[in-house]
Amino acid sequence: MYFDFLIEIPKDTGKISLNRRDGTSYVEYTYGRTYIPEKKYNVPKRTTIGKRSDTDSNYMYPNPNFIKYFPEVELPEMKDRALRSSCLRIGTYTVIKKIIEEYHLDDMMKRMIGRDSGLFLDLAAYSIITENNAGQYYPDYGFNHPLFTNQMRIYSDSKISDFITNITCDQSIGFLNEWNASRNHREKIYISYDSTNKSCQAGDIEIAEFGHPKDGKDYPIFNYSIAYDHDNREPLFYEEYPGSIIDMSQLQIMLEKAKSYGYKNAGFILDRGYFSKGNLRFMDKNGYDFVIMMKGMKSLVKELILKNRGTFEDDQHHNIRQYKTYGTTIKRKLFESDEKERYFHLYYSSMKHASEQELLEAKLDRMRKNLRKLYKKPVVMDKSYEHYFTPIYYHEGKEDQLFELVQEKADVIQQEIRLCGYFCIITSKKMSAKDALELYKSRDASEKLFKGDKSYLGNKALRVQSDESAEAKIFIEFVALVIRNKMYTSLKDTVIESDNKANYMNVPAAIRELEKIEMIRQTDGEYRLDHAVTATQKAILKAFKMDAGYIQREAGKIRTELREEI
Repeated sequence: MYFDFLIEIPKDTGKISLNRRDGTSYVEYTYGRTYIPEKKYNVPKRTTIGKRSDTDSNYMYPNPNFIKYFPEVELPEMKDRALRSSCLRIGTYTVIKKIIEEYHLDDMMKRMIGRDSGLFLDLAAYSIITENNAGQYYPDYGFNHPLFTNQMRIYSDSKISDFITNITCDQSIGFLNEWNASRNHREKIYISYDSTNKSCQAGDIEIAEFGHPKDGKDYPIFNYSIAYDHDNREPLFYEEYPGSIIDMSQLQIMLEKAKSYGYKNAGFILDRGYFSKGNLRFMDKNGYDFVIMMKGMKSLVKELILKNRGTFEDDQHHNIRQYKTYGTTIKRKLFESDEKERYFHLYYSSMKHASEQELLEAKLDRMRKNLRKLYKKPVVMDKSYEHYFTPIYYHEGKEDQLFELVQEKADVIQQEIRLCGYFCIITSKKMSAKDALELYKSRDASEKLFKGDKSYLGNKALRVQSDESAEAKIFIEFVALVIRNKMYTSLKDTVIESDNKANYMNVPAAIRELEKIEMIRQTDGEYRLDHAVTATQKAILKAFKMDAGYIQREAGKIRTELREEI
């Protein structure tokens, strides 16, 4: 193993010699002599300390033996330790590497990205491990982690910027096509579809528009949605679209895209934001089943709840114990013009009732407090207040009209209290209330995807200057999401199977623990494991079908690759 820098050949007369082999001149150092009595002379003990440069005969490439016999010489590699840390954290990297190989993401990326495919995967791993997506901090990550790049080369932040800018839309489309082509399209699956919005904190991005941010703040956003395979628990594809487009309008575009990927034998699990007559008819036309939530205050649902209230809420035959909820199913048409009847699943939860009533009471208290401040003022009560209160004005309709007092609409308030704790799920396919609720609750997985994306991948906002960079970062983010989702489901399955609810069996805690598995560079320049794998780390690794032996083998591969680097 020879270092990749030149130093001057030591001028130690009598101890330095050259030995030419296979066209290369090796510099040897005589570190001792052995006397042979029968021959009555000394035999020198030599070791190679470097190989001479082909361009300058006064310089050589040193090896670890040079460090051993000339420790006082300050090497360039020692002056600039920024090349690579002497301590590499390999635990999480090894888990991510295994998931990448299982999904064949490395092969896909080689076909899509080419020679920089390793850098693409490194950026995905970087966002998972550091919970950050800012390219300028990537070199710090590369300094103390193994990498997927050729010979684990660490690239600068300027290289990262150039790389992201040069990722094309065709490459992301090609990946999604291949990723979805590898799914089993013959099996019936339910796809959970949901969206969120994100801000762009820099640059003039066309896709970022003033729209309807879910946190209520007024800034340019773009929408980002994911289709998630409920049955196989895998993200399938993503979409990004302008911030001014509402979810309801985008659904039919997504359904066409799902069909193009081959998902024809599928159902969709949707939030109430996608509910519209046009969307439901479009799904019927394309043969898609649906599971969709409706608000309890919608007039149709309100009517059904009030009509069936008191018929199932304490009947043990309707008890869905897993969710501490009671449910019943009613078959009827959704719209008068419908040709088909739908299945309305009504649910009641006493805990939900208590929390919703408390929120309603708090809302009414705030309204009463605000209304008292308007007494004898020339104002008109807001329409949102008129739902619960009837205003009374002094000199109503005249120029000197003043707000005086209100009368509560007791019947309206009473009816809303009676509706607290109820909700409704509508399905196109016949199923029990329990099955419908379990399907809809499976959306928790896609909800966690978005939470993980924003909170644990650092993707709440994109820090980019161009549309190309925005598309590239979303592409990298989706691949990172696929990997992190596999980590989440593996840990969750282990917790369920073993009933091990240890606080380290979740992704953030597992990453923190796995990052403690380290390789240390020793005096001979070789990286070796610093210590054995702990019991906690073994428990986490077991979730990914790995053990201490697996880590040792991967550490050996890392050591070999870093040895070949020099």
